[in-house]
Amino acid sequence: MKAGKSGGAGDAAEGARRTGFVRVRGAREHNLKNVDVDIPRDVLVVFTGVSGSGKSSLAFGTLYAEAQRRYLESVAPYARRLFNQMGVPQVDSIDGLPPAVALQQQRGSSTTRSSVGSVTTLSNLLRMLYSRAGDYPPGQPIIYAEAFSPHTPEGACPGCHGLGQVYEVTEQSMVPDPSLTIRERAVAAWPTAWGGQNQRDILVTLGHDVDRPWRELPQELRDWILFTDEQPVVPVYPGLTPEETRRAVKRGDEPNYMGTFSSARRHTLHTFANTQSASMKKRALSFMLSTPCPVCGGKRLRRESLSVTFAGMDIADLSRLPLARLASLILPYAGGSGPDAADDAHPEKAIVRQRIASDAADRLNVLLDMGLGYLSLERSTPSLSPGELQRLRLATQVHSNLFGVVYVLDEPSAGLHPADTEALLRALDGLKAAGNSLFVVEHDLDVIRQADWIVDVGPAAGEQGGEVLYSGPPDGLREIEISQTRRHLFGAEAVIPRTPREPAGWLQMEGVTRNNLRNLDVRFPLGVLTTVSGVSGSGKSSLVSQALVELAAEHLGHAPVIEETDEADPDAVIAVGGRIAAGMEGISRLVRVDQKPIGRTPRSNLATYTGLFDHVRRIFAATPAAKKRRYDAGRFSFNVAKGRCETCEGEGFVMVELLFLPSVYAPCPTCHGARYNAATLEIEYRGQNIAQVLGMTVDAAYEFFADEPQVRRSLHVLREVGLGYLRLGQPATELSGGEAQRIKLATELQRAQRGHALYILDEPTTGLHPADVEKLVVQLDELVSAGNTVIVVEHDMRVVAASDWVIDIGPGAGEDGGRVVAEGPPAEVARSAESRTAPYLARVLE
Repeated sequence: MKAGKSGGAGDAAEGARRTGFVRVRGAREHNLKNVDVDIPRDVLVVFTGVSGSGKSSLAFGTLYAEAQRRYLESVAPYARRLFNQMGVPQVDSIDGLPPAVALQQQRGSSTTRSSVGSVTTLSNLLRMLYSRAGDYPPGQPIIYAEAFSPHTPEGACPGCHGLGQVYEVTEQSMVPDPSLTIRERAVAAWPTAWGGQNQRDILVTLGHDVDRPWRELPQELRDWILFTDEQPVVPVYPGLTPEETRRAVKRGDEPNYMGTFSSARRHTLHTFANTQSASMKKRALSFMLSTPCPVCGGKRLRRESLSVTFAGMDIADLSRLPLARLASLILPYAGGSGPDAADDAHPEKAIVRQRIASDAADRLNVLLDMGLGYLSLERSTPSLSPGELQRLRLATQVHSNLFGVVYVLDEPSAGLHPADTEALLRALDGLKAAGNSLFVVEHDLDVIRQADWIVDVGPAAGEQGGEVLYSGPPDGLREIEISQTRRHLFGAEAVIPRTPREPAGWLQMEGVTRNNLRNLDVRFPLGVLTTVSGVSGSGKSSLVSQALVELAAEHLGHAPVIEETDEADPDAVIAVGGRIAAGMEGISRLVRVDQKPIGRTPRSNLATYTGLFDHVRRIFAATPAAKKRRYDAGRFSFNVAKGRCETCEGEGFVMVELLFLPSVYAPCPTCHGARYNAATLEIEYRGQNIAQVLGMTVDAAYEFFADEPQVRRSLHVLREVGLGYLRLGQPATELSGGEAQRIKLATELQRAQRGHALYILDEPTTGLHPADVEKLVVQLDELVSAGNTVIVVEHDMRVVAASDWVIDIGPGAGEDGGRVVAEGPPAEVARSAESRTAPYLARVLE
């Protein structure tokens, strides 16, 4: 479809016409319907539309993908393999497209060696500052910058290899309950499954008593089992009693296998050092006691490196400062007025000091403008939210002073309090003023209002989207009645106040200590919808997603909450504390609805995750044709050999590796993308085979399964959370974090509601158009009406205004936050003089 009318001519539009346009013709990526559109350069262009309408397909899948493809054509073929290459976009032509830089929403690097300092390159500057302009002890030679990094052989402390912690295991840590016998798994550090049983069977073969309480065994035997480095190999007879095992050994019977003994310490340390599984590494760490390294005092560096100071501090202490304090410390040196400015003995040192400090101060000022002054340089990126990481990368770009580039941003306001969004807009203005173009995919109305040009995509999601409804200056969108963005952008933003529900009780927490929370006492109302608000970095997620989740899970006897990172974070050994003092007697279940993927391979999809596919497969198995052939429900799974296409093994496509070019994914030549073998596809229900059903959208399937109440219930809930546009078989790898979170929410909503559950959601409006936010609030209300407690960490003021109770954390970020500044019904919090949330909440409630 052609772009809509370009609206009234304003100054911004005139400027856009002068500077030229990017002209897109015939864009067909994902759900785009042969789109033609002209987009101005050198201005702020915001792509709007409901979730799933095709905004990202146009901005990232088409414009950025084509810009990357053109750039990589100029790169040596071998070097192209180092890039994460996007596919070649389906588009007829794009003219006037400058080089592009993409800043997408993504989780931090999974390695803890990546930090705020490394992402912003500030750590490199500080190392050079210490190397060239630091204060050395008398007689110590100058050391190079690499020696100030704990990740290099030159800098890592020899006592802890740069970890800052030394780990050891003790009898108490590996055998938490000495009243148990070995057969009863007294040695908790051994594996819980077959591996642990194997070690117990080996001890039986060796003649040791596995049925005597651990505390009654001789100390010498206990020490050998836990700490020996010996690895005897012995015959194993699983399933036999100790007496039968002794007779079998004596007779020389053929064993099931030969088993190798491994002490609990050996197993634990080997697992911690070598496993690639985050959960196994965390489990091993739970049996280890960590203490600060006695050589470096937990600072991770060699003593020679720590002996060099700047402003009276070593580099480890300086890297632990919040960026706001670091900036105030560096600033005098940048202006040449630091304490050592009059160092006439080493004028070259003073020049180096001022130059490096000046560069560092410039970079820090941009980070402070982004509202990130509460972070420290040593903060690891896995602990950052996608919004924080994107702002770090944006700050680096602002400082780079590039000219003539298109920056393509994916919801830069995600995770931002309205007060921080103002700082973000200033940074975007800086990039634009430097002569760059900004193409921003965004739902936040405050960001959309700052646009020079709007490209509105829709009208709905999925197959009902993919058209450009309007392309022009913001005011022109008023005339586009079909646009869902128009209603929220130009309609009354205020929400209709409602009478808050009365709490059924209180969940009280005492002494909560996490990150910037220090011995905090707080209470959450039960049986209502509570929103926890506050500026970015104030401590909301530390309180709710960490402390509350961990303590509630512990109280209910759940497994510990394990974050998905690839390695245990040695820096994460931080002071934690707190307890739930009252209120859990009314909670029977904890449900954490987060934005982690519902699966890591294309085999996982919406239908399989929600359980919907089980019902669909049973329906196909119950058809007369399937019964005649004796096909069971398993026949209709693309993960099972009997039903799937064996050429592609149920993937639906085959990959062609092109080495220097992006890999090409082609439909399977046998099943042509259907995933199933021909015999399975012959079975039809109401004229459709199983592959055709998987290709349906949720909306289409809702009509198709009109006579199947179980299937229809699942589909109804998915539609209610705004996911009607997704295909049933859409791979999990194609879903955004917000879509994954809403699928999890829908899965919960479709269960028979028993009540008494505690639901915790962290920023569920991420990736949601204002129209979809309204649907989300309705679903959260349904959970509460069913007798549950819902606690949401949120920045969207409409969600805050629609809640029953608000807890505002702050007043600022980092050291300036971490306490409850206001709590109560929304109208009461909106009147708080101390809360930075209050004025924005009041604006919505007016």
